[in-house]
Amino acid sequence: MKAWLFAGQGAQRAGMGEALFDRFPAYETAADRILGESVRALCLDDPDGRLNRTRWTQPALYVVNALACAAALAEGPAPDVLAGHSLGEYNALLAAGCFDFETGLRIVCRRGELMGEADGGAMLAVVGLAPDAVRALLDRGGATDVDLANLNTATQVVVSGPAESVKAVRAAVRQTPGARCVPLATSGAFHSRHMRPVQERFAAFLATVDVRPPRIPVIANVTGRPYPADGVTDLLAWQMTAPVRWHETLRELVRRGVAEVREFGPRSMLRPMWDSVRAEAQPGTVSRGVPEAVPVRGPVAGRPATAPEPETAGDPAAARLGSAEFRRDHGVHYAYLAGSMFRGVSSVELVARLGRAGLRGYFGAGGLGLATVEKALTELARTPGLGGRYGVNLLHDLAHPGAEDALTDLLLRHDVRHVEAAAFTAVVPALVRFRFTGAHRAADGTPVAVRTLVAKCSRPEVAAHFMAPPAEKLLRRLVAEHALTPAEADAARGLPVAQDICVEGDSAGHTDGGVSLALVPTTAALAERQTAAHGYARRLRVGACGGLGTPEAVAAAFVLGADFVVTGSVNQCSPQAGTSDAVKDLLASLDVQDTAYAPAGDLFELGSRVQVVRKGTLFAARANKLYQLYRGHSGLDDLDAATRTWLERDCLRAPLDQVWQRTRAHYRDTGRAHEVERAERDPRHLMALLFKSYFARTNRAAQDGDPAERANYQVHCGPAAGAFNRCVAGTALEPWRERHVERIAELLMTGAARVLDERLAAYAGPVSHL
Repeated sequence: MKAWLFAGQGAQRAGMGEALFDRFPAYETAADRILGESVRALCLDDPDGRLNRTRWTQPALYVVNALACAAALAEGPAPDVLAGHSLGEYNALLAAGCFDFETGLRIVCRRGELMGEADGGAMLAVVGLAPDAVRALLDRGGATDVDLANLNTATQVVVSGPAESVKAVRAAVRQTPGARCVPLATSGAFHSRHMRPVQERFAAFLATVDVRPPRIPVIANVTGRPYPADGVTDLLAWQMTAPVRWHETLRELVRRGVAEVREFGPRSMLRPMWDSVRAEAQPGTVSRGVPEAVPVRGPVAGRPATAPEPETAGDPAAARLGSAEFRRDHGVHYAYLAGSMFRGVSSVELVARLGRAGLRGYFGAGGLGLATVEKALTELARTPGLGGRYGVNLLHDLAHPGAEDALTDLLLRHDVRHVEAAAFTAVVPALVRFRFTGAHRAADGTPVAVRTLVAKCSRPEVAAHFMAPPAEKLLRRLVAEHALTPAEADAARGLPVAQDICVEGDSAGHTDGGVSLALVPTTAALAERQTAAHGYARRLRVGACGGLGTPEAVAAAFVLGADFVVTGSVNQCSPQAGTSDAVKDLLASLDVQDTAYAPAGDLFELGSRVQVVRKGTLFAARANKLYQLYRGHSGLDDLDAATRTWLERDCLRAPLDQVWQRTRAHYRDTGRAHEVERAERDPRHLMALLFKSYFARTNRAAQDGDPAERANYQVHCGPAAGAFNRCVAGTALEPWRERHVERIAELLMTGAARVLDERLAAYAGPVSHL
């Protein structure tokens, strides 16, 4: 296969196109009319040095590339696939028949005018460091306003941002062994979030242009994948505020079997990059290194995230849903998270697969020992393509609060950056220690946290605690204990404990039975008030979880005011979930009415509830009966003979004395001998511990798929699973083995965008602002 590559801004030079103008006089005449002056003189003579001014560079380079392409088409067949670096993408789309020469030139002229208005920014090419390392360098230096703009090769990255910030990055790179940098001759922070006002004006202009589907595949800068049949202008607008994924583009060409490329441009800038990527793909071949020259392209925004840019980018319409700031902070292409599931059901494989797809999941650390969690963290840290794009669940344990501190120590030791906090009713020291380790103030005094905390809350009064800065008394205590430095505590005083609050509606697992229709807008309004009350520089964000099993449900969450969504039950029925095939078979058969409520094993005595699968299992009925027995009796001796027989035969599967001996040994072995001592003094507490062993066993039986225990499977699940089953019935995702977690995310988010556009367009036109 053959590919044609078109160079972008930075390849221009005086004298370019000299041998081409006479061959295509009609092109020259049209360009002169549109530009209002001689394009030949601009390219050959470079009057007043305008050729290096963005407003003139872009149309001049577009014209020369178009002339060279026309000459190539006159000499031989068209290529199999096309790609262009930033501005060069317009020539690729021209060659693919998306628009004619004059239409493309008008688009490029408007682009150059808008970008030429940008000033106060700078760009810097960093050579010798991978994107992960560049992102880490920015984090360490507090350069939160600098974005990764170009991902050119495995070790060539361009950063973009305010001039002073980029200057500081330049100094840091020069002190990094094996790295070097090249300042780029630009007047603006192109390809960064700082171009967003320009993007909005450019998008409005593109809406007036008629663009056809590509006749030849064109690999898009934004996604590293072919342009779709429609939505070309959406991607061109998005290109201004998303990284140029050139490395990924070239890898896609290799994957498609491209063996020969032809570069169009006044200077050879893309060929060395292609050679580098080709070398990566050849086993046993030594890479030739990175090219010396670095293209200076037009605007595309990276993400000021703690994670590097994801390898793939999603559907542009779906990527507009929710908070753009959330996407940047979390380094994800959708305002979407996959929540954790107990005892590693949110597995290493599940979290890693999402991370490689540019999304984030949280490893289900709840209920697991520290050694198991540490093994998972080590595996995630070594997984290629993640670069820190994963999180871990921190689950509150009312009976064992010390476990939170131990897990926090582990997370900090492994430099985990993202935590989902669940079941907390108050802010505890462990959460503050995690959130603000590494926090600092930027050069302008703005407080910056390098770790994210998503706090799941089902009550506004609990959410309010997380929306506030940590209590002064707690900060002083942590500093006195050397758990935080004075500088970290100082930064914490200007930041919320959690920037992101996830509102938990009725859902799988622990549930207060909350109603999202009431909770989400109420909590969103609270967040606005708290943002103003505390004088935060950045607004608090509110997400939604619970019942999100269809695109319609996800769309409704965004309409209610959610900045992001978090899924749960739907991910449990994926090949990557860490539960048994038997459970996944069961989940794939559910309808919306096939769940029920049961006591929560960890909070059994308090009467807390979880939502579980009812179909095909007797767990809910048996667990509820156990709680009734606990409430109505003072100990095992109060139970009648029939009840004791039922317990031993159907629930505990062993004589009560034998079950107690096992339970007693378990509590002693796990450092909770005080529970045993209390139970031996209090028959009712002994009964509670004995009954709780049923919950532990039924959870393990489900995860292991023990066929002898099928009637007792405990599977946390909400109606979202049944709703998803109905949604995918008759489609490729009906078999659970095809429900890979990233495909679930894609279906829900792209579907939600479509639902909003289709249903709201009837009332107010396309919903482009969501």
